[in-house]
This record gives sequence, C-alpha cells and structure tokens, in this order.
Amino acid sequence: MNQQKYSLATTIAMIVGIVIGSGIFFKSDNVLVYTGGNIFLGVMVFIIAAFGIIFGSLSISELASRTDRAGGIIAYSEKYYSRSAACAFGWFQTFIYMPTITCVVAWVCGIYGTMLFGINSTLELQVIIGTAVITILYTLNILSYRLGGYLQNASTVIKLIPLALIALSGIILGDPLPVLEDSIRTSSSAGLGWIAAVGPIAFSFDGWIIATSIGHEIKDSKRNLPIALVISPVVILAVYILYFVGISSYLGPGDVMNMGDYHVNAAAGKLFGPMGAKIILAFVVISVTGTVNGIIIGLIRLPYSLSIRSMFPASEKYGRVSEGYDIPVSSGILTYFICLLWMAVHYITQKYNMLPNSDISEISIVINYLGFILMYMAVIKLKRQGEIKSTLRGYVVPLLATSGSLFILYGGMQNPLFFYYLIFCASVIAVSLVYYSHKQSKGR
Repeated sequence: MNQQKYSLATTIAMIVGIVIGSGIFFKSDNVLVYTGGNIFLGVMVFIIAAFGIIFGSLSISELASRTDRAGGIIAYSEKYYSRSAACAFGWFQTFIYMPTITCVVAWVCGIYGTMLFGINSTLELQVIIGTAVITILYTLNILSYRLGGYLQNASTVIKLIPLALIALSGIILGDPLPVLEDSIRTSSSAGLGWIAAVGPIAFSFDGWIIATSIGHEIKDSKRNLPIALVISPVVILAVYILYFVGISSYLGPGDVMNMGDYHVNAAAGKLFGPMGAKIILAFVVISVTGTVNGIIIGLIRLPYSLSIRSMFPASEKYGRVSEGYDIPVSSGILTYFICLLWMAVHYITQKYNMLPNSDISEISIVINYLGFILMYMAVIKLKRQGEIKSTLRGYVVPLLATSGSLFILYGGMQNPLFFYYLIFCASVIAVSLVYYSHKQSKGR
C-alpha cells in the first residue's frame, strides 16, 4: 500500500472534520436536558470531557511517534501489550464502535437533509437518506482515496462556517453574560444528574482516534500524526464552547430543549431569514457528510489491519490491497455491509424508543475509553523504562487523560442500558479472543 498519501493538513482536517460534525449540532439539546437547562454546567461538562481528548491525544501521540505500522490503536495494542489485546481492540472497533458511529452520523444527514429541502421528515426517510450517504461515500473512497481526502479537507473548512456564524451571532445578539451568571448562581443546587450529559458530549468529542488508523499512510507519520493529535483537540474545544454558549443564550435553553434537533434550523432562520437558513443548513449537511466520510476512511482499513496480522477470518482475502485502487477493497465492502446491519438496528431502537435521549453509538463510545486507559498506561510504562524523559509527558499527561476517561465512563454508566450494552461488547471481545486462540492453536 502506498505509504505517502495524506499530508499533515489532511490529517488535522480528518480529526477536526470527524469530531466537529454532527454531534455539536444535534447533541446540544441533549446536554441541556441533562443539565436542566443550565448553560454553565453544560460548559463545565464540555471542559471536563475535553480532558479525555486533549490529554488523550497528547498521550496517544507518544505511541504514534514510535510506530507507523498499519492499524493505529491495533498496532499500539500489539506493540505495547499483546497480539490478543490487539485482536480484541480491532474486533470491537470493526464490529461495534466505528460502524455504530457511522450509522448515527449518516442518519443525522437524513435529519438535516429533509430540513434543507422542506420534506416531510419521517424516521424511515431519514434512515434511507443516511444509507444512501453511506453507500455514496463508500463508493467514492473505494474508487479514489484522493477524492475522499479532498472531500475531507473541503468539508472541514465548510463545516466551520455555520458554527462560527451561529456562535458569534448568538453571543453578540444573545447577551450570554446574564444567562451565564444566572446559571452559575443556580448550579450549586443542580444535584449530580448533570454528569449524565457526558454521554452526548462524549459523542460530540469522539472520533479523534480514528485518524490513527491511517497512520501508516500519512506522510512522515511519526512526526505529523502526533502534531495533528495535539493541535486538533484545542481547536475543537474552543469551537464547541462558543457554539454551545451562542446557541443557548440566543434561543434560550428552554427553546433549544423543546425544539430538539430542529433548533439549528430555528436559529438560522431567526438570524439570517428563510434563505439564509437554507444556506446554513446546506453547510450543516456538508459538515455532517464530511464526518461520515472521515469515519469511513478509517473504517475501511480495519479488517485489512487485522488480516495482515492473521487476526481476522479469511485474512488472505481481506488483507490484500486491490490493484488499481491502492486500498483494500474487500475490507471496505465488508465494513459497508456491517454498517448496513447496524443501520437496521439503529432504526429499530429509534422506532420503538428503546434508547431514550440516546442512540446506539453513545455507550460504545464510552466503553471505548476503557481501551484508551490501557493506552495511557502504556505511556506511563514507557516513562518507567526511560523511553520518555519528561515527567509531564510520561506521568502527568497520561494520568490526566485517564481521569478524563474515567469521568466519561462514569457518566456513561448513568444510562440505564449501559450494563446490557457492556455485556454485548464483552461478548464480541470474547469471540475475538476465542477466534485468536483457535487460530494460534492451529498455527502451532
């Protein structure tokens, strides 16, 4: 596989483009629901949850700077723990984590697409549009990785436009200081229920780790991937807080909660008129599409990364890079059908309200942070072995990243279905370990 595809700019665009996408647009109302409409508590959860990505990125960058082998977190698990751990990570990400995110974000394309064209929105139509988006983006990335990269760069720039316009307009016209002062004054009596807001916020921050899956395809990856992992999260946090405060102070927390996902359209219409609202929604649709594209770029390569290590069924098939395409086409096709399966599951859970104020991706995102903690422990181990000289980088940063992950995990446990989902995820991991053990025994 060609090792010199993606530049530093594309890598930063991929991280920012995946993370800043649908989450901030359709999770702001969920955050306010959990905080009881308290904007200050919402900002606090954003900042606390950001520990998981800012210090997590700094920690993972230590591992990324020491290997450029295919697989990202799979490669790190293999190098710093064991091959069986790498297999478990890879299966979880291939079959649960990344496809569930893909489906939910593609579904959001359907939500905002129907708003844009003024179509009567139904869950069925949203899912059909989401499935079409996944199909088109898979086709585009399989036919040409360059087109996928160009789309990622362009959509990242475009998606910042509606966020910046709404954030700045909301802050200027909404007069947030009195609202924030009132939120601060009442926050002490809010109880601890607001901690559950970490679930939707974890979704909004999620995706940064996906860039490591193309680490072996980034130019000078040992230098550029760590730089991208450090720069991106700071930009993301600043944009999120500005948007959240702007939209909440302009419309008012109550209206944002009542309108749900439609609050973006309402704010755009109020600020810029009907035509301006259409333009903003068009930017939002492109923004969300870019997020789906970035996830797919990483997801396509996961079965390939497992197969080149003989950790996946039919490894000889999925571990091949297709001539003329310069990507593993069979690996991509398999993950496409996994996404279709999860889209069906997502439809059922939404249709029958099986995950109130949530979706199929949130808990898997939270559980994924358990795996990140193991990566942070690997950084501490490198410090103890003398490979990392700085105490700040070797101890302080990974411990802060661990604290952020534990907070996200605790918040996710507030979901009543958390333990059921945990059992399901554990089952998939167990199957992966049984498969790997069987493969090893046959190889002896």
